[in-house]
Amino acid sequence: MLASIATVAFEGVEARRVDVQVQQLSSEHGHFNIVGLPDKAVAESRERVRGAFAGIGLALPAKRIIANLAPADLPKEGSHFDLPIALALLASMGVIAPDALEGWAALGELGLDGRIAAVGGTLPAAVALSAMGLGLICPEANGPEAAWAGDVRILAPRSLIGLINHFKGVQVMAAPAPGPVAMGERVPDLREVKGQESAKRALEVAAAGGHNLLFIGPPGSGKSMMAARLPGLLPPLTPQELLETSMVWSVAGLIERGALTRDRPFRAPHHSASMAALTGGGHRAKPGEASLAHNGVLFLDELPEYSAQALDSLRQPLETGEIIVARANHHVKYPARFQLVAAMNPCRCGVGGVGKGACGKAPRCQRDYQNRISGPMFDRIDLTVETPPVTAADMALPPPAEGTAEAAARVAAAREAQIERVREAGLDPFEGLNARASGATLDRFAVPDEAGKALLMRAGEAGGLTARGWTRTLRLARTIADLEGATGVLRRHIAEALIYRRTTTEAEGDFDRQAARRSSIPAW
Repeated sequence: MLASIATVAFEGVEARRVDVQVQQLSSEHGHFNIVGLPDKAVAESRERVRGAFAGIGLALPAKRIIANLAPADLPKEGSHFDLPIALALLASMGVIAPDALEGWAALGELGLDGRIAAVGGTLPAAVALSAMGLGLICPEANGPEAAWAGDVRILAPRSLIGLINHFKGVQVMAAPAPGPVAMGERVPDLREVKGQESAKRALEVAAAGGHNLLFIGPPGSGKSMMAARLPGLLPPLTPQELLETSMVWSVAGLIERGALTRDRPFRAPHHSASMAALTGGGHRAKPGEASLAHNGVLFLDELPEYSAQALDSLRQPLETGEIIVARANHHVKYPARFQLVAAMNPCRCGVGGVGKGACGKAPRCQRDYQNRISGPMFDRIDLTVETPPVTAADMALPPPAEGTAEAAARVAAAREAQIERVREAGLDPFEGLNARASGATLDRFAVPDEAGKALLMRAGEAGGLTARGWTRTLRLARTIADLEGATGVLRRHIAEALIYRRTTTEAEGDFDRQAARRSSIPAW
């Protein structure tokens, strides 16, 4: 007798339909084969299914059993195929009615006692199955997560015997409710940071436009301290962003009991992280840190200490907002639209070539250390800010008058202006942040005045800007203007943007650094 039920196979965060077909043959007693390009975890399902059946008092039929996972050319990975194989086998044995499985899909891992264990990817599976018009049978622990998918029928049994009783009408399972919206950890306040007024300003600009940011300074100057306060400046995730981010975290198995959070991700991997750890990969092509930071922040401390291969692997996602892990027989795509924030010492010894205790090998030591980061990677960083040592006079000052709450309000107003501008123009909502604005959008909303255009032309002609640098300077200037509440991009906005771009040319004197500083908002 042939029985079947649907399930899914994951390609990144995309869930593709798989039909599990189970048939019993009269010959070759005792064989249980799984076909359809299964990996090791799927091939082991037959032993878990056999043990789960024994745990609830059932024995496999004395026949040859074949479980086919169609389509056969799609790789099948993971333990979540246990439950659909078991259900199709139960229907084939007549334990449950074959038509009871119509309109349902299942995923879950079986224990040897018949319990159904949690698996990753329940949320994207529920979203995909809802679009297919199918209900979802998933582990009890994953039920609150699946319920976030909205209009989809869900059964979330604790054990295989409970599911059998439900289909036989002995008991009825209630649909699970969506999990809670969890509160994130408390973010430290900017008011705790003394000194570093220009770095605070850069942090606010980066938060307002979603720009990439690099702090360069000696140890103890507050680089990591300020980066840790960036999440407090960012607005909460929108509903669409929450769904996108949660789907990535679901595939990675990081959602517990269906609890979601509207706080933006803040990922800070150690500098020993490999390329696969940053971009994703491994045996099952799991999402990496860059994808887990989707719609949030990826903080790389001690930037030159990362391997050159790992750093350069981030160059493409910084431009495209996605990561493609290439395999011999298929490609896996993960979203990776993150804001890069990094910190580094000026040289290996940390103190650089100026001030007390200056490095005796300067400037060669600084040049060699910073050359660990490729030029194309530096070109993708919008703001580069030096953080000089904090003096005793700075530490003796009272706490600043403004902190995270005041800065976050300005960031929210600037972001709202960007989103409203794009909405009114009927443009792609993806360009809602200035850091993502296309050339056509910049030509429409970020045209500088004559003085600003002349300043930008001088910087470009002097060789201080690449074509990418030109575009990113305009994006940055537009953000500075939004923070000021200006409708147009003026010369002082271009000047401040060029300072952050670390444009060093013979025309640098024309940038009027002091004027740009005086125009900065706010006065920290």
